[in-house]
Amino acid sequence: MSVFFALRSYTRHGESLPVPDLKGLKIEEAVALLRDRGLRYSIDSLYIADLPGGTITEQDPAPNTTVKAKRTIYLTVVKKHPPDISFPDIENKPLEEAKAILLNAGIKIGNMTYRSHVSLNTVLGASLNGKFVHAGDVVPKGVSINLTLGDGKGDAEVDIPNLIGLTLNEARLAASGGSSSLSIGEVIYEGSIADTSKAVIIRQNPVASDTLVQIPIGSRINIVLSQ
Repeated sequence: MSVFFALRSYTRHGESLPVPDLKGLKIEEAVALLRDRGLRYSIDSLYIADLPGGTITEQDPAPNTTVKAKRTIYLTVVKKHPPDISFPDIENKPLEEAKAILLNAGIKIGNMTYRSHVSLNTVLGASLNGKFVHAGDVVPKGVSINLTLGDGKGDAEVDIPNLIGLTLNEARLAASGGSSSLSIGEVIYEGSIADTSKAVIIRQNPVASDTLVQIPIGSRINIVLSQ
């Protein structure tokens, strides 16, 4: 909404005046110049990130244009406070897609930290001033948001798979599957083995259990096979 001011009604009728250059001035300075020349003005405001509030960014007519006294000069001034916007949905989106979404919303990206997750550079969360921000939350336009991203390595520790009864090839697939990246370590055959491809695991170390015991990613599991 614009604000209209009428100034110096006593200016001489028909007098032509040059429009001063108001861009970059504070609104108070611009008003003083217009008042001194007996010109009217109308103000519209908008928010522009990185520009100080109260600064003139546009004017119409242009500087040095000759106008009649009491002519209205239209000014655009930067708002002093950013408007509130709804935070967009960027969770579980790739970083590049999230960047485009945030840029379109007028939100900056601050710090980026990583934590264990199977997907590299996937947005796991966003925070502002130490608090998590979710889609639909109200934030100031132009604010800097910190992002938490996946490191592509998965969890730091994983469950121990139960390999008992599997062949060596089956065990290798089971150990390396998903995000665990486990591998088979020492392989021992026990007893008379006619066909190693048909031998199955009878013991493993570390052993699988129903407890919360886990092992680091990339660990090796030693096995004993028998026919």
